[in-house]
Amino acid sequence: MADSSCPQKDWYSILGARPTDDIQELKLKYQKLILMFHPDKQRPDVSEGEAEQHLQRFIDVDQAWKILSNEESRKEYNLQLRANELKQSWPVDAHITLNDMNWDCDSECYTYSCRCGGEFILEKDDLQEMETVVCCDSCSLSIEVKNVT
Repeated sequence: MADSSCPQKDWYSILGARPTDDIQELKLKYQKLILMFHPDKQRPDVSEGEAEQHLQRFIDVDQAWKILSNEESRKEYNLQLRANELKQSWPVDAHITLNDMNWDCDSECYTYSCRCGGEFILEKDDLQEMETVVCCDSCSLSIEVKNVT
């Protein structure tokens, strides 16, 4: 299930499905597509490039089915999709780098002053991603911090 850990492919669109489709709808779409792109079902006059595209579609359809037909992996994939949606649509008031923030030795975290008088606090453990959205501890403003190493 390693492929679902970072959803660069939209498994639902590969099957021509929606997240609200039930397992029976997914299965029907999977069966139709898997037959359409199965290597043994291709016409003999198909060009080599087209055959490779069909094989890749076959592999993608099969992988989409493996992820979406399993209740646990589907739930995990849906959560990742939702997290990506939230991350992309989060309103950001400023873009700064980690170098713009102040290191607090006592609490072992980075801080940055907000215009409201509050602070943006970035814990040491939150530095794993290259970009992190941090909310002010006093108001609704947020900043995006880039970890430039």
